[in-house]
Amino acid sequence: MTLLLQILVILHMVGWAIVFGGAVVNLRKPKIATGMLHGILTAIIAGLISMGLAHAIFTDVNDMKYGIKLLIALIAGGMIIWGGRNQEKVSRGFLGAIAGLVLANIAIAVIW
Repeated sequence: MTLLLQILVILHMVGWAIVFGGAVVNLRKPKIATGMLHGILTAIIAGLISMGLAHAIFTDVNDMKYGIKLLIALIAGGMIIWGGRNQEKVSRGFLGAIAGLVLANIAIAVIW
């Protein structure tokens, strides 16, 4: 079970890396890449499954941390979906906000 949890955490991090990379690469000509949607879906799904496994394996799981991380992920996901449908309205600031949300989510995971 622990190995499965570690694999899911790796998938979760890869999903966030895809979102962050897509946001940074497209800053020059602002657009939402298709890979960003796939990355955020990977991050959210792997995160939810790993959260459930963490509850099954460990007794001292910080639900507040997971809740805040999920809220940030859902906001970033909503921004990516909206930006994908309205490509002409995507700006550098919009992509910067997505990258900032990714960094905030990573910081919460590492520091908290």
